[in-house]
Amino acid sequence: MANSRYEYVKCFEVEDEVMYPNIIVVQIDGRDFDCFSEKHGFEKPNDDKALNLMNACAIKVLENFSDVIFAYGFNDEYSFVLKKETTFYQRRASKILSIIVSFFSSTYVTKWKEFFSQKELSVPPSFHSRVISCASMEVLQAYLLWRQTECHISNQYNTCLWKLVFSGKSEKEAKEILKGTQKQEQNELLFQQFGINYKDLPQIFRQGSCAIKIKVDDIVKYREDGTPVKRPRKKAVIVHSENVATKRFWNNYTCLTEGLGSLAEGINKIKPEYLRSFQFESRLMLSTWIVVRVDGCHFHRFCEDNGFQKPNDEQALKLMNSCAVSLLEMFKDIVFAYGVSDEYSFVLKKDSLLYQRWSSEIVSAVVSLFSSMYVMKWKEFFPDKEFKEPPYFDGRSVCYPSSEILRDYLAWRQVDCHINNQYNTCFWLLVKSGKTRTEAQSSLKGTQTQEKNELLAKFGIDYNALPIIFRMGSSVFWDRDEPTRNDRVVVEHGNIIETTFWKEHPRILDEEESLLTILRPHSNKMLRLS
Repeated sequence: MANSRYEYVKCFEVEDEVMYPNIIVVQIDGRDFDCFSEKHGFEKPNDDKALNLMNACAIKVLENFSDVIFAYGFNDEYSFVLKKETTFYQRRASKILSIIVSFFSSTYVTKWKEFFSQKELSVPPSFHSRVISCASMEVLQAYLLWRQTECHISNQYNTCLWKLVFSGKSEKEAKEILKGTQKQEQNELLFQQFGINYKDLPQIFRQGSCAIKIKVDDIVKYREDGTPVKRPRKKAVIVHSENVATKRFWNNYTCLTEGLGSLAEGINKIKPEYLRSFQFESRLMLSTWIVVRVDGCHFHRFCEDNGFQKPNDEQALKLMNSCAVSLLEMFKDIVFAYGVSDEYSFVLKKDSLLYQRWSSEIVSAVVSLFSSMYVMKWKEFFPDKEFKEPPYFDGRSVCYPSSEILRDYLAWRQVDCHINNQYNTCFWLLVKSGKTRTEAQSSLKGTQTQEKNELLAKFGIDYNALPIIFRMGSSVFWDRDEPTRNDRVVVEHGNIIETTFWKEHPRILDEEESLLTILRPHSNKMLRLS
């Protein structure tokens, strides 16, 4: 396919490869999960169904991504450890953290009913994620010790807090009683006032959970005499251990020593500040436009599995648009979004301080929420279809230093929409007419816009008469409903390269610099999309 003159904007994408031999850990944790827990009536201090749902999602991650060999989780947090020599998505941090948090989020919504059959999922769950680049096995060991220690400390405190609250204290009074107390004092409080031996509480509360792959023999068939034929395979399971950061625990599972290496006999307590220094993170430059682009992962397969119409499925596109609308409603810093096929670009205002402009926080929140919304809204658009596997997306953030470059970025995506749609329309017409996919590709090789239009004409199709959502994609932004004078998020389809679109919607960006100004250079030399 032809490239547009706007391709240069790709050079602003920053490489974020986690260099070998650093061990990659992806930590996810719930975004506003205190509020989410309250809305869904989770039990305090621990809801075993909610924890088991988290564990089920972790199992699914290990099953779906072979490079993830171990995970440790508690409360609304999970850490996923990839094998030492992984080349998963070329070790690009943004890809890895966004894919795992997206898949986890989609799976959480998908599996909700298995654990909360009597509760409706009223708001979408979402998670933050970040990459921890562990420079050695010692750092990984210290990290796991830190997280399990945090599990114990937070669970013991919360158990005391909620026992006091349930006994009649206010939360404020309970917190005052516990202020400055240590482990032994909290144990005595639980035993003396409530008859609870902390060590008798369920392991899942005190120790957290480990998702790990073990070797099992699966029956693949039966011989004529009825005897089974077995084949070894790896199965992801949940286990509990009082000390996950010990050599003894590690050596019980060969996949850990084979994929990562051995742990030391013991390790001293390390300050969290030291471990946080291994967080693979960048802060996005101030006074630049931030664009977060979300792309479907393996969506060709997802489309095939769910019988999406070719070359375009209008309901699938409308589902994507609906998710984009939800994101603009939830993140006020997103001022414009443009989508086509299985991708969406979200433009944050230039002076945005969302999550202090930490890249991983912004990307993971956007991708996670988009993924959750996609699954929650699925039945609105496909009431008669059940997807086989959860959909998931990757994401990246890119800073564009000037309004002109942002303009060219948006132009690049819309030109790409036109190029891809015209090609795919031709391709699928040829396939439906009897050609093989290879023959269709060969027929279209090297063809230009005019030639493709002529080919379509032979099938009785005027390309410019095709639905505009297919040809030009979708724009999502805040606009004012004049009869009611209320602001609302709208979806429109038009040529965002031309100034006419922006003249009609001058309020899309901030008052200092509207996209009408940004796109003015194109007014004398328009790019035609047909």
